[in-house]
Amino acid sequence: QVQLVESGGGLVQAGGSLRLSCAASGRTFSTYTMAWFRQAPGKEREFVARISRSGITTYPVDSVKGRFTISRDNAKNTVYLQMNSLKPEDTAVYYCAATYGSAYSNQADYNYWGQGTQVTVSS
Repeated sequence: QVQLVESGGGLVQAGGSLRLSCAASGRTFSTYTMAWFRQAPGKEREFVARISRSGITTYPVDSVKGRFTISRDNAKNTVYLQMNSLKPEDTAVYYCAATYGSAYSNQADYNYWGQGTQVTVSS
């Protein structure tokens, strides 16, 4: 029902910024909770940020809080992740996720996933 395509990843030096985009195809994008997760090689996928259909955002207590910002543009069927002050430990594949209604940080609650975009932060 929903197809997600991430873009905007790449190589950046520590302290730099990147803006990831997730383009969604679907008739009811505005009714979906959207989120970003990331997964580094050999590690578990972890929650990065989520945004509700009404624009309420949620971030982890540590790690990305204060540096990353999630936003959405329902008119463009797109969700964004602005990443500032990037650190080498932010290096991972970043995935866009979506689900009907409400959801938070549990990846199991999300029904739709993009293919991911690589973010590499060099020291």
